[in-house]
Amino acid sequence: MNPKSAASYLFSLLRAGFSAPEFIKSEFDEHKGDCLFKSKLSEHEFEMRHAEVENAINFFKLSEYDDFLEASASALPDSDDADFVALALLLEAAIWSNDPHLKQQSLVKVYNTAELIGKMLNEEI
Repeated sequence: MNPKSAASYLFSLLRAGFSAPEFIKSEFDEHKGDCLFKSKLSEHEFEMRHAEVENAINFFKLSEYDDFLEASASALPDSDDADFVALALLLEAAIWSNDPHLKQQSLVKVYNTAELIGKMLNEEI
């Protein structure tokens, strides 16, 4: 949510279709205080950024990717992230995450922000 971060800049720059589980919407609300503190945004700026981010993401209901949850959960050290892997499997897509434990599974490719920047600089994306 920090508009001055490399990830935020990359999010705005990439011409990609972003997708996420629908429950992420409630995560924004749940962690709003942390986001405000870390981003140093005013509440109004945060709400504007929040709307911008949500409008750029295609959200999926659990029922759309639940067929992939069991395989995803068993491939991860933290089954809390199974929704992300399951959705990536459904969409045959990669995941953008800075969480290193997501790279411990082999079902889908995971790129961190630095790797995506490198791909952009090398004109791979």
